[in-house]
This record gives sequence, structure tokens and C-alpha cells, in this order.
Amino acid sequence: MDKSTLKTYLGTKDFYKNIIRIAIPISLQQLITVGINLMDTVMLSSMGDAQLSASSLATQFINIFQICCMGIGMGASVLTSRFWGMKEHNSLKQAITIMLRICIAFATVFTLATIFFPDLIMRIYSNEQDIIEYGIVYLRWMIPTYFCMGLSLTCTIVLRTVGQVRLPLICSICAFFVNVFCNWVFIFGKLGAPRMEIGGAALGTLIARVFELSVICGYFFFVDKRISYRLHDIFMRCRGLVKEYLRISIPVLISDSLLALGNNSVAMIMGRIGKTFVAANSVTMVVQQLSSVLTQGVSNASGIITGHTMGRGDYETAQRQGYTFLVLGGLIGCVAAGIIMLVREPIIAYYKVTPEAKLIARELMNSISFIMIFQSMNSILTKGVLRAGGDTKFLMLGDILFLWVASIPLGYLAGLVFDWPSFWVYTMLKIDQIIKCIWCFFRLRSRKWIKKIKAAD
Repeated sequence: MDKSTLKTYLGTKDFYKNIIRIAIPISLQQLITVGINLMDTVMLSSMGDAQLSASSLATQFINIFQICCMGIGMGASVLTSRFWGMKEHNSLKQAITIMLRICIAFATVFTLATIFFPDLIMRIYSNEQDIIEYGIVYLRWMIPTYFCMGLSLTCTIVLRTVGQVRLPLICSICAFFVNVFCNWVFIFGKLGAPRMEIGGAALGTLIARVFELSVICGYFFFVDKRISYRLHDIFMRCRGLVKEYLRISIPVLISDSLLALGNNSVAMIMGRIGKTFVAANSVTMVVQQLSSVLTQGVSNASGIITGHTMGRGDYETAQRQGYTFLVLGGLIGCVAAGIIMLVREPIIAYYKVTPEAKLIARELMNSISFIMIFQSMNSILTKGVLRAGGDTKFLMLGDILFLWVASIPLGYLAGLVFDWPSFWVYTMLKIDQIIKCIWCFFRLRSRKWIKKIKAAD
């Protein structure tokens, strides 16, 4: 390979500037989200393993909805980024309209489930009565959060596809301080407020979600001039795009929904191992999120850049960029693994959990640092490059196959049948990340991931 060819695969200065422009604000926004989760778990850890475990498991159900919204938003972003590159403004608006209608439908279902079946939801994750009771308290306070989270999250994803990344970052920074302050007030009963403990953590998170909804959706529906989408547009006719939307976006929704259910199956396995394992995993969750913030930023950037490139019809450049993003993912994964090992001890020491939970947390972090290398490459391909190429059905197949056929059964056997050490239990639960990394590399190499997308009639 000569120097000129090598240079095309390494990428140009403008290419990396574009990545930085998109990825850094998204990564910082994700870092703020991690900070919110960190403060929640640190504050609740002083209330004991039961309340910490209850909030962690109750949040798993809310995370199903969050991941579904990510699927709805990211599925729409495949179309919106491509239409933005094609300058198809009407098709762009229609894609947003379909996205919002689906989001509202999902929010309604989850809200009703939380109102009428909180006890049943908690019993899915644990059979320990104290955890179930605390979890019900948490869920009841979080009932309004589905509409707030769904609308703000999907609108944020669309804004990113057209290059608006600063506002969501600023909003997340402000939401962080709102959440931390409200947690301090309501968990511990400060400034004359009642001491609510786990209920206070839920209320603080809800107030932060309402704040995000006000800022993001207020801007999106009333101020933004790039897309100029307004509330009345939700009633626009979209029949001409429905077929293409279903073909491209619904597999993303199905894939992410099955991923959410799979992650909840993992949580169910952990919940039945015992509250000590759940508490240890709650400690490691923050480290996982912290170490993957840059991966998520680059993953989003790779999807947006690939979508814009293919929208211009430059498929050869998109293929070369795919290889560049893959190598970049491997490098980021190695850095993330190093970060985990560096911050492991200080973070574990900071939590007020039992010595046994701290011991398990160390084993889990050893496993996470190894898995993170593969997860970084896999995420940038599956959530970015290949998805933006329109290869959503293939990715849906990979998510279904490897999570449900490999990770969940192997994790169940390792944790509940063979009683393996925590390191191997977690490795088995995440083995799909390694398999998908190899699977997606060969898909990228085949060029079959490059699909054409039609605008609205």
C-alpha cells in the first residue's frame, strides 16, 4: 500500500476536525449523565445495599424505555442525516413526525405499566421483599419521566444530525446541577424538605428530566431555524415516507428494544445472584459509563458523518471512513481499559458498601476492562457506520442472535448453575460484544452494508 492510499484510509485533517466537532460535545454530555448517575449512587449508598440495589434494579425498567427511545431516535437519524446531506427538507420533517408519534405511543405504554404494575415490575428483577418495596417507591415517583425523557432524547438525537450539538451539552450541564442539588435536598431532607431517601433520588432525577424537556423541546419546537420543525408539523401527512421509514428505522427500534430486554435479563440474573452482587454492579456501572463516553461520542459522530457522506452519493469515501472509524474504535477501547484500571480503587473506596460488595466490584472491573476493547470497536460499527449505511436488518439479526443465544444462556449458567467467580460471570454476560466485533468487521469488509435510501414521494 503506497503513501497516498494509506493517507486516504488514515483520514484527512478536515475528517478529524469533523469528528472532534461532533464527538466532543456528545462525549461531554454523556460524561455529565455519568456524573448524575454517580451522585445518585454515592448518595444512596449511605442508605445501605438494599436501597442502592432497589434504585439500580428499578432503573433497569426505565432503561428499557430509554434504550427504546434511543432506537426510535437513532433509527430516525439514519434518515435525517441522509436527508440533510441530500437537502431533502420535506422528507426530513416527515421522518421527525413519524419518530415523535412512535415515541409518544411508547411513552404511553410504559407510563401505564408503571402506574398499574410497579410490584410486578420489581418482582421481575428481585425476590427480596425489602428491595421490591423500595423499588416501588422509586418507580411511583418516576411515572412522569417517560414523556419527558422520550421527547427530549429523540429531539436531541435529531438536532445532532444537523450539527446542533452545543445546546444539548449546555442543557445536560445545567441538568446535572439541578439533579445533584435536588438529590441533596430530598434524599437527606435539607432546607426544610422531608427526608425521602430513595424517593428523594427519584424526585431529583424527575425534576432534572422536566428541566431537560423544557430546554430541548422548547428550542426544537419554537426556536430552531435549521429544521424549522413546529408543533403543528406533528399532524403533517407522512404516507409517502412510511414504507421507507419502516424498512430502515424499525429494525433499529427492534434491535435496541431486544438489547434493552436482553440487558434486563442480565439484570434479572444479577438480581437472583444476590443484593451484594447487584450493589457491586451498581458501583461498576458508573465506571463502565465513564470509560465509554468517548466511544459513544465517536459512535454518534461516525453515524452522522457516514450519513452525510452517503447522502452526497460518495460511497467509496464512506467505505474508507468505515475502516478508519474501526481502527479509531480499537484505540479508544484500549484507552478506556486503561482508565478503568486507573480509577478502579479510588471509586470503589468512595462507596459505602459492604467489603464483600467491594471485592466483587474489583473482579467485575477486571472483566469490564477486557470487554471494553471489543465493545468500543463494536459500538462504533453497529451504532454508527453500519447503521448509517442503512444496514439495519443485518444489525438487528446480530443483536438478537448473539445476546440471546450466547450472552444470556452462558451468563445464567455461569452465575446460577456453576457458581463461577464474578469475573467469569460478567465476561459470559458480555460475550456478545466480542462476537459482534468480529461479525461486523467482516460485514464492513464485504461492502454489503451500503444501502440506498429513497426520499418521500
